[in-house]
Amino acid sequence: MEIVIIGGGFAGINLAKELLNEKEINVTLVDKNNYNFFAPLIYQVATAFLEPSSISYPFRKFFSGKKNLKFRLGNLLKVNPSENKIILNNGELTYDYLVFATGAETSYFGMENVKKNAIPMKTLNDAIVMRNTLLKNLEKAAICKDMRERRKLLTIVVAGGGPTGVEVSGMFAEMRKSILLKEYPELSTTASNIYLVDGANALLSPMSKASQEDTLEALTKLGVVVKLNTTVVDYIDDTVYFGNGETIQTKNLIWAAGVSAKVFEGIPAESYGRGKRMATDAFNKVNGTENIYAIGDTCIQLTDTDFPNGHPQVAQVAIQQGINLANNFKRMREKKPLKPFKYNDKGSMAIIGKNKAVVDLPKPKMHFKGFFAWIIWLFIHLISLITYRNRVKTFFNWMIAYFAKDQSLRMIIRPDKKVKIEPK
Repeated sequence: MEIVIIGGGFAGINLAKELLNEKEINVTLVDKNNYNFFAPLIYQVATAFLEPSSISYPFRKFFSGKKNLKFRLGNLLKVNPSENKIILNNGELTYDYLVFATGAETSYFGMENVKKNAIPMKTLNDAIVMRNTLLKNLEKAAICKDMRERRKLLTIVVAGGGPTGVEVSGMFAEMRKSILLKEYPELSTTASNIYLVDGANALLSPMSKASQEDTLEALTKLGVVVKLNTTVVDYIDDTVYFGNGETIQTKNLIWAAGVSAKVFEGIPAESYGRGKRMATDAFNKVNGTENIYAIGDTCIQLTDTDFPNGHPQVAQVAIQQGINLANNFKRMREKKPLKPFKYNDKGSMAIIGKNKAVVDLPKPKMHFKGFFAWIIWLFIHLISLITYRNRVKTFFNWMIAYFAKDQSLRMIIRPDKKVKIEPK
């Protein structure tokens, strides 16, 4: 059984792990990056509280010594279902079963100026670009004599009131209080504003009302200006335009407002559902195909009676779908009946700042906030990292940040462009 997995995020890596050392099953994982990364902690890399290697790990290192797992670096260009073949940017692969675990990408809802000028926060590359951009803007502000221009450099607008938007806003607010004035004394006389905007009437829309209210209160106490029922409609000339006619001048619009799945050549148009997600049956097989599957954020499954409109695009869904599909591949090998996917909702959580978090548990229905919720958040995210090495490094960095109220990772590191020497 030759299985090709496209994408090595939560869904893809858990599918591969569950098929480790299985007889008569060979797995090839294809990804455009040579590493897996832990997306929920991207914002801590972007704000220089974690280094990239704390939340990432090379696929080849992870697959080393595992005989039935192989890695292929490449971008998928096209699928040829009739020949059971995929075309990559650097070659071809054949398969018995093809699994899409490609996740989702940032959606700008058709706003080209926002796409061109905003700072996305979806990938590890995005996090490093964001870190460099914000640090460079702080350095510019430190020597800027024009107060209007300086305010633009220091003002941050975060679009999107989900966990990512909430967490990065809280992190910025705490950095402003504990780090900014200490390291940038030149900015002591200039106010820096942090805005969190969302089109809904509450933050953390999928979570409980108690979590929403606790989060709003905590962020407000930290000095974050929260604007609800407010949508971004344009961003041009350092000005964010909102649907209600308001504007904010800033050079820092951080985009955490939406995602969409990707469309691939060779997959029938009728196989896609809402948000460009591949529509699947109860076993994650893509509708209209024979041996192509989709798991995680890239799929929408309407067969789960507890989630008739599809599952939320969160890590736990991706992990559980990857594990369930792996078990079904084993059942196929043994010619046993397949098991339909049923999502076990283990709860949701968000961190707001130091000693501040919210946690909702569905069974039994419980809500936690403050220090205890913060400890739960830290523990769950720590054990979810892919290797012990990642867990130790992240825990070490967190302890330094907690007790020192600081971190020493604020370095602008970027590759220089090669200087071309013209021949004489």
